[in-house]
Amino acid sequence: MRLNALALSLVSVFALPALRADEGMWTFDNIPVQQIKAKYGVTLDAAWLKNLQLATVRFPGGTGAFVSRDGLVVTNHHVGRSAIAQVSTAQADLVKNGFTAARRSQEIKVPGLELMMLVSMKDVTARVNGAVKPGMADQEALAARLNALADLRRTEEAKTGLTCEPVTLYQGGEYWLYRYKKFGDVRLVAAPELQVAAFGGDPDNYTYPRHNLDFSLFRVYEDGKPYRPEAILPFSAKGVAMGELTFISGHPGITYRQQTYAQMAYARDIGIPFQLHTLERQKQALQAFSATSPEARRLAAEAIYGIENGHKRLSGQLLGLAKPENLKKVAAAEAALKAAVAKDPALQARVGESWGRVALAVERQKALLKEATYLDSGRGTLVGRVAALRHALTLVRLADELAKPSAERLSEFSDGNLKATRAQLLSPRPVQKPIDTTLLAAGLQEAQDELGAEHPFVKALLAGQSPEAVAQAAVAGTKLDDPAVRKALAEGGKAALDASTDPMILLARKVDPFGRAIHQRLEAEVTGVFNEHGGRIAEARFKAFGRGVYPDATFTLRLGYGPVATYANGTGTLAQPFTTFMGMYDRHLGWGGNAAAAEHGAWTLPERWLKRQSKLDLTTPFNFIYACDTVGGNSGSPVVNVKGEFVGINFDSVFEGQGGYYVYDPDTKRAVATDARAILEALRKIMDAGYLADELVGK
Repeated sequence: MRLNALALSLVSVFALPALRADEGMWTFDNIPVQQIKAKYGVTLDAAWLKNLQLATVRFPGGTGAFVSRDGLVVTNHHVGRSAIAQVSTAQADLVKNGFTAARRSQEIKVPGLELMMLVSMKDVTARVNGAVKPGMADQEALAARLNALADLRRTEEAKTGLTCEPVTLYQGGEYWLYRYKKFGDVRLVAAPELQVAAFGGDPDNYTYPRHNLDFSLFRVYEDGKPYRPEAILPFSAKGVAMGELTFISGHPGITYRQQTYAQMAYARDIGIPFQLHTLERQKQALQAFSATSPEARRLAAEAIYGIENGHKRLSGQLLGLAKPENLKKVAAAEAALKAAVAKDPALQARVGESWGRVALAVERQKALLKEATYLDSGRGTLVGRVAALRHALTLVRLADELAKPSAERLSEFSDGNLKATRAQLLSPRPVQKPIDTTLLAAGLQEAQDELGAEHPFVKALLAGQSPEAVAQAAVAGTKLDDPAVRKALAEGGKAALDASTDPMILLARKVDPFGRAIHQRLEAEVTGVFNEHGGRIAEARFKAFGRGVYPDATFTLRLGYGPVATYANGTGTLAQPFTTFMGMYDRHLGWGGNAAAAEHGAWTLPERWLKRQSKLDLTTPFNFIYACDTVGGNSGSPVVNVKGEFVGINFDSVFEGQGGYYVYDPDTKRAVATDARAILEALRKIMDAGYLADELVGK
């Protein structure tokens, strides 16, 4: 393919995609087959790729894969942890003590757990861009695109009977609809004890060497019978070796590699530090609650784990952004693209001012940061943390939005998105009232401290009471933890909502006007500008390289590739490619064993792992590192060899590589996987699950 003039002017500055390291999270419609063949001599045919696509499933927040003809699915323990906790009780803590179903009749259905399998993809770029009319303001253009996507989604779902999701790639360079088959009958089959799945706890998180048996097994049912998947990834009998090429199929959540320098500097100086601050406050509140009783400790464990994981991940991102050479790369690439755009009069007219517009929007983002955090209803905000309040706000807005034409509603309530919004509202996944109370009280206190006691939002919500009193009254008195109550209110419409005296509904009514106002300001001053002008910058980049580069991650299915490979860690030590069971026991003993639990509990081991140690082949590979490009959302992703066989399950990436959310560094970007051989060894010799091991190897 001939490069256009813009591309030719950039070749001297940007390395061509074929000459880069094993960087990239590639969409399945655009796999760099020739690039892989040129470097590794491996040809990926359409059948191989389709099998991997259909064998991979999306979990809430992560990935999994079909690994048997009877619908057995493997994912990480930490991806399945909330589901495992959901079916646990105070008397049977399956997270702490592990679980193995002795037979299929003992497999435990997880209410509300849904898995998604990508069936096909449809490019709708032309139709979405056609909705934007000349002269539209940035905010209007954003709304037009969102409404067009929502309408296409509704039409496609009616046509196919599948669940469809709109996907934006290349910051607006492309728009797609992804069609999914949804599985709603998912049952827990087996999981090891938490102490082995997360051996080393938070101190070892994002480090290497590691010794984590981070897997769990579920089974998908359809019509009351085990689902028979079209595609599976059989466990490899041989395993993987140092230097061997691997592939990873999963759902990386989000990356920011196409952001401008101004946006990355904001993340480094303001955005990430503020997020770390709020996470620390949430953690402190949950830890205080956890200390009140053993049951409180069990209930809070999953939320604390998520906060600790997020805190360390963000800390790693901050470390990467703080490396001067990383942002120097971004600045150099940006300067080169600006210079190339300036040589093309048509592009200069369209894109020339976009960097400045984005920089001005970043300044508005700074000014609105605190109000956006506490007033808006997005993920990670005060409302986003509290399940019952999210449901209440959805109900309040649903009643109001349905009275408007679809194109004038908030995006999640448009006709095209309404089905998905209702499904989330009516999900049977439980609301943990003690956790909601703790997080709501902490969030209200934080809002008061950060915005000030005289801020109208704070005054409206607290009305002279303490944050603890408001939270306790709202959560204790609400009935929105019952899906049937939410359904009745949703079906009752505005009359039912207006008549409701549920305290969480009343609180949501106070939140709503503030949330709408800040959302409108953000769209007009920040997100609308980022969407429009970030899209224009992406358009220039897209004209240079087109689909020869990969888009930022969007929690959609991607393929990565790279060999099992070592690296020099933060201390300069060359990391071993594999760890073993022997290493786990050595680390356990090195920290004093279970006798030192009070001081060094992260490295203790369950009693059955000590009693059955002699049964294990301690030389069995346990974890390994490899050079696939991954981020959060790839947790649970299958790692396969060139034959398409399952050789491991991704569960982490190293701390030194967390800056890869923003800037890829081939020297430090390493992922960490639990070896398939370790899973089989544990199932047979520790977990009394030999029949599952046989199923995984096709016996």
